[in-house]
Amino acid sequence: MNISVVIPLLNEQESLSELHDWIAKVMQSNRFSYEIIFIDDGSTDDSWSIIKQLSHKDTNVKGIRFLKNFGKSQALHAGFAKAEGDVVITMDADLQDNPEEIPELYNMIIAENYDLVSGWKKKRYDSVIAKNLPSKLFNWAARRTSGVKLNDFNCGLKAYNKNVVKHIDVNGEMHRYIPVLAKNAGFTNIGEKVVQHQARKYGETKFGMDRFINGFLDLITIWFLSRFGKRPMHLFGALGVLMLAIGFAFAIYLGIDKLFLNPSGRLITQRPQFYIALTTMILGSQFFVAGFLGEIILRSKRDKNRYLVKQELNF
Repeated sequence: MNISVVIPLLNEQESLSELHDWIAKVMQSNRFSYEIIFIDDGSTDDSWSIIKQLSHKDTNVKGIRFLKNFGKSQALHAGFAKAEGDVVITMDADLQDNPEEIPELYNMIIAENYDLVSGWKKKRYDSVIAKNLPSKLFNWAARRTSGVKLNDFNCGLKAYNKNVVKHIDVNGEMHRYIPVLAKNAGFTNIGEKVVQHQARKYGETKFGMDRFINGFLDLITIWFLSRFGKRPMHLFGALGVLMLAIGFAFAIYLGIDKLFLNPSGRLITQRPQFYIALTTMILGSQFFVAGFLGEIILRSKRDKNRYLVKQELNF
């Protein structure tokens, strides 16, 4: 199979039929063998009914329905697990991503040997204050922190070599950082393509301003995991050693001063250096304990389901 199109969605009943027809037209005109995987992330409208109708009339349409809303990352994880195409395309269901971009994205993966190609919505039709400016700040921070030189981490339209989606673990809210996850997994040939962005035709966006706050917090998480995820003791142990060294230095200073230099001076407990020594030694011990616990958890963790599938179609 040439292409798997993975589409996570939440309450997008108005756009699904139009999106399906548009994708099918592009695929058939380019003679691609394909599948379209819709992942219904707990919709409360008629989205699943429409997906069922589409799957009955087109066997290329497949569906996964979550028991409730688990989030976009979990939806992508489920879609990636089922995808069979040599190239996996992800796109949003709101018609803001243009399926006409798919053939060129496919060629960049197959002919130019990219591991991943991310779309860049250079010209956007979103609110400047609510979306565009926060997005620019977010992308700048992501570039500086991750080292992945992309202009638009948030673009839902991306193309992947099949090996990439089968070897990365998208969880939590890490869908924004799939290129970073791919890089950390060893897939370093990452490209970017300017894609056409379209104004939302139906409904309203499902993401508010809080996604940018969460995005920055996730950025800190992925920075930590990429550097210390497999060796947490290296970070917490280093901090522990630093805190303990400071504490012992103050303790030795206080001991020498009290015993030899100024025996008749103030009590040690009346001096601020005593509390600095005590606090830093306690903090150092806690950092060590955190590092040990991290190592123990890392070695004893077990995989568990992060979402519950209620129904599947055509798998």
